[in-house]
Formats: sequence, structure tokens, C-alpha cells
Amino acid sequence: MSNDFYSGIYNPDVLSCLANLSNDEVFTPPEVANSMLDMLPQELFSDPNTKFLDPACKSGVFLREIAKRLLTGLEPILPDLQQRIDHIFHHQLYGIAITELTSLLSRRGVYCSKYPNSVYSVSRFDDAEGNIRYKRIPHRWKNEKCLFCGAAQSQYDRDEMLETHAYELIHTTKPEDIFKMKFDVIISNPPYQLSNGGNNASATPIYQFFVEKAQKLNPRYLTMIIPSRWFSGGKGLDSFRDNMINDTRIRVLHDFLNASDCFGTGVEIKGGVCYFLWDRDDKGVCSVNTHSHEGIISNAKRYLKIGDNDVFIRRNEAVSILEKVQNKAEPSFSEIVSSRKPFGLPTNFSGHAEKRNGDFVLLQRGNSAYISETEVCKNADWIEKYKIFLTKAYNAGDEYPHQILNKPLLGKPGTCCTETYIVIGPFDNKAEAKNAMSYISTKFFRFLVSVRKISQDATQKVYQFVPMQDFSKPWTDAELYAKYGLTDEEVAFIESMIKPMDLTGGEE
Repeated sequence: MSNDFYSGIYNPDVLSCLANLSNDEVFTPPEVANSMLDMLPQELFSDPNTKFLDPACKSGVFLREIAKRLLTGLEPILPDLQQRIDHIFHHQLYGIAITELTSLLSRRGVYCSKYPNSVYSVSRFDDAEGNIRYKRIPHRWKNEKCLFCGAAQSQYDRDEMLETHAYELIHTTKPEDIFKMKFDVIISNPPYQLSNGGNNASATPIYQFFVEKAQKLNPRYLTMIIPSRWFSGGKGLDSFRDNMINDTRIRVLHDFLNASDCFGTGVEIKGGVCYFLWDRDDKGVCSVNTHSHEGIISNAKRYLKIGDNDVFIRRNEAVSILEKVQNKAEPSFSEIVSSRKPFGLPTNFSGHAEKRNGDFVLLQRGNSAYISETEVCKNADWIEKYKIFLTKAYNAGDEYPHQILNKPLLGKPGTCCTETYIVIGPFDNKAEAKNAMSYISTKFFRFLVSVRKISQDATQKVYQFVPMQDFSKPWTDAELYAKYGLTDEEVAFIESMIKPMDLTGGEE
């Protein structure tokens, strides 16, 4: 029997087919699994004592690809193929499946039989699990949420015949008790989020819990592929983001601006995905690699935390631009950007179809209605001033160049809006408001927004890196590039990233 017996069994590769499925439990293509394994010291695959764990098995691809490398690496030590196979599968490879179905799929992918105690398994075990376990775990409910993962009780308090998606690694305070052993390498593509009962955009992220519990197991190396949305925090990710960007044990980061460039066509994960290598015993700068459909488009050795910034600066090319802007120590444009619900009105507030005496114009979900001052919950003094309306959410896909923000609307006196919009201002006169709109339309402005904006949401915080300007005059990109001393290369990068914006018709 040859060392490449896997290639003889898998033809065509069912794992490559499954990798094209698209949901929040994305299957990993074998080539991505191998790219992640390439980040590890390769001598690990020549050591018969190295132990590997995938705590979120779906197809078993990580364990299968590790087995291939171990079969080659251990040949000088264990020349007998069957002895080598038995040693690898019994003493080096371990997994925790995320569902009963994926436990069978993973065992089929690794042992060549969904029941490793059967005659069809390439290595016989005494039980039907082998080293890939699945245990149905209950959520622990409190105030209608799971204490461990934040899942909504209304969604996941299920009949015993249905999956609860209470994943074993993150539903215990002692993950070290699951296998009662130390692991050298933990590698995985964990589930990304769980429904909280709202729409998909408001689902609760859970991938950070897998990273944190894996770190608690204190392996020598940790590598996981997760959504890149953690770069800017939000939705329960602020603490995770802070820990990650301050952790100098993250030595390699591969960032895919478009998830389909990693997982393949048909997989859409807003904000892209990334995978990283965490090295317990080696601190230092990180090799940050940005990917597009053309391959690696930039690489830099740098710390994940730049200065006092509280987010990860995603693009290597943006670092020098941001430093030049911040060196001027100007106030932030975010100081004149409202919080959510600028007038205290939710998105579904509809107002009145017909104008009554004393009513104001209400902008809501792209349409206009009317509202009385008594219905405005806050900032009523803004109504009779000039201001700018910008939609709180804007999505034009993950391809660049990108517009980043929707077109701003000039809000005349006598107007207000629902939560669909944020408000910029207010301004003392129309000229100042129009000049501020000219600034928003520049590529410079929207590029600095993009440094913090990694999803469709454009709340107040995404404007933090944008410097305030003098709005007694309009602004152009040429003036801004000159003011901040940007090089030709930096200007070219901004121009390549941001689409022009036409302000025609931008009055409400």
C-alpha cells in the first residue's frame, strides 16, 4: 500500500465539492487547509509525539490533510505503513464534531468509514467514534439567552431530534477536560454565528469563543479561519478585537477582502475572512498578507496594533496614510456625526402620509412622510437647522473600487429622519452644509471611513479617523492630498480603492 492511499480513495474529492456550500458553517477547501498547515513548522509532521486537534470538525479535512503529511514525515521512524497509520490515527489526531451528521462525515473523511470500529476503517478502533467525538450538549439558558454562546432560547431550545448547535468546546468552563491531554496544534474553521431571533444581519457571532477556548488549552500553535469582522469590533467583538491586536504571539495573518477568493465562488461573508497563526512561545511582529482574486496583493511585517488606534488597520498601504493624518492631531469628524436614532425614531416609524398644520418632513427608508414636533424624541433643536442625512447602512459588495458610503442628502430646515439615517451637523447655514457634503464626496474622506468600516453599517464610530475641516469653503481631493503630504503611491492607492461620487440631486 502506497503512502498516497488517500488520493486513490477520494476521486473525485468530495471535500472539494462540499467546500462550495455557503452558510455560516462553511466547509474548508483542502487547498485552504493546506495553506494553513504550511504556516506551521514542518518538523511537527516528523514528530510521532505531536498531537493535533480540530475542535469544530465538519468534513474532517484538517485531520485528513495532517494525516497525509504525517504519513510521509513519520516514514523514517515507522516504516511499516499500517503501524504508521495506526499510530497517527490513535495517538496524534483528535477532533470534536459540531453536529452528529458532521461527525459521520468527518470520520468518513479521515478513517474512510463513518464507523471506525468497522472492517472498512483504515485503522480499527474499539468504538464507533474513534478520536472524533460528538456529544449533544445543552445550552445553559438565562434571561432567554445561552450563558456560553448568547444563542436565543426561542431559536435553539429544541426537541431532542433536532440539533441544538451547542458546540462542546465553547459550552464548558474546562475545555481541558474534554480529552484530558495537551495539544501541540489546534486548527479549525469554527461556526461563525448563531441566530438571535432577528434577521441574519443581527445574528450573534460565536467564532471568537472558539479562539478564546482554544487559547485556554494553551497549545504550542493555534490557527483558525474566521470572519474578518473582528478587525473593527462591535456586536460583542470589542474585547476579542482588543485582545487580538495586542497579542504579539499572532505571527502570521492572511486576510481575504472577498471570502470567495478564499473559499471559492458562491461563498459570501460580508467583510471577508482571515486565518492566522498564533505561536505560544514566540512573540514579535506579524506578517500581514492581503489577498484578492489575483493572489497576495500586499505583505508587511508590522504589529497588529498601530499607535493608539483601537482597531486593526486592515490594509498595509493605509498605515502610512493614517499616520500622516493623525500627526496633525485635528479633531475627529465623528464629533459632528449623530448616534443611532438621531431623533429617537426607529426605522419602522412611519409618520403621517398627509401634512398637518405644524408638521415637519420625515425622511424614512427612502421615502418622505410628516411628523409633529411632539413626536420627536430627541434633538428637536436640529429640525430647523441645516444638516446632512446619510444612510446608516450601505452595501455595494466586496469588490473595489467601492463607493463606501451612500450619497449624502442635504437636510433643509424643517426636516428630520428615522433610524435609517444618521445626521451630520447641524450647520449654521446652507453653504457650510454644502461644503461638508463636498468633503464627504471626496475619495480621501471615504477612504478614511473604509479603514474602520468593514461591514455595511456606517455608524458614528466609522468616522473616527476622518479629520475635521474648515467648512467655510468646499474641498477637493487634490487639496486634501496636498494638505496631508501624500505621496504619488499613496494617492494612487486611494484612487484605486474608492469610486467617484456624484452629488447631483442630493437635496431633501
